[in-house]
Amino acid sequence: MLATDYRVSQPQLFRQDVIAGLSMRRKTLSCRWLYDERGSELFEQITQLEEYYPTRVETGILRSNAAEMAAFIGKGATLIEYGAGAGIKTEILIAALEAPRLYVPVDISGDFLDQAVISLRHRFPKIRIWPIVADFTEDFEIPAGIPLKGRSAFFPGSTIGNLDFAETISFLRRVHRHVGRRGTALIGADLTKDIKILLAAYDDRQGVTAAFNLNLLARINRELGGDFRLERFAHEARWNSVNSAIEMHLVSREAQTVVIDGQSFDFAAGESIQTETSRKYSVQTVSAIVESAGWYIEEMWTDPRQTFGVFGLASL
Repeated sequence: MLATDYRVSQPQLFRQDVIAGLSMRRKTLSCRWLYDERGSELFEQITQLEEYYPTRVETGILRSNAAEMAAFIGKGATLIEYGAGAGIKTEILIAALEAPRLYVPVDISGDFLDQAVISLRHRFPKIRIWPIVADFTEDFEIPAGIPLKGRSAFFPGSTIGNLDFAETISFLRRVHRHVGRRGTALIGADLTKDIKILLAAYDDRQGVTAAFNLNLLARINRELGGDFRLERFAHEARWNSVNSAIEMHLVSREAQTVVIDGQSFDFAAGESIQTETSRKYSVQTVSAIVESAGWYIEEMWTDPRQTFGVFGLASL
């Protein structure tokens, strides 16, 4: 089945985001641009690191509770995954579902979706797959040909923590609209914990996370004609206690000027570009947020140390 495509020109959008973000008083770049081909390879390495617990812990939660999650979703489900992946977490859930009707992966990258669909069709030849190329942080519609009955959303990986409060509410309301009042959702969220554990997870000893972050500057150089000197920037992970979030920054080691597509951007020594925010939640905070978007927590699955949670949401 051909993908439903809501995509705008990614090169144009990338340029607009970069120019706008670096023109701000507090420079920022969207974390979605971290994941080009090289960035995706580096992130896969990050998920294997000892310090980076979220992928390992969430995968363990899914393995231990897949049958309960499948029962929560119900028989004959249409599973809509936002920010879709062809990884083990998706496979664990699909394999546990009883007679799933349809799998609908949503991702901004059409090329990535093509590869994901090929992999999943090989793994699950009997399930229908209807990919949608779209930015899940923006409004888009589920095609009319996808049945409303039995829809359930899947949003693993604690990606919800990359959204600010307004974006989170908008996203959860969009999901609610997509699945309907009788639909359900499974949402992964990283829980609050010791700050030393958090900082280590985002600034590993081998420097893989630093390479992942700096790769964004290399991408700007390659795709937008930038002249960033990567050795003049340093990766830094910071804890923001106000937002209960880990932030990733690229810090200018010296005063310098960078040119991108003919536009100049000045950096003071020590000035940074914020490239990612990863919020950490208490269960009470998750409950308040989802209720603001028309959901309530019906089920919750966690690990023995309660470092990560997968929340089963139903309509209020």
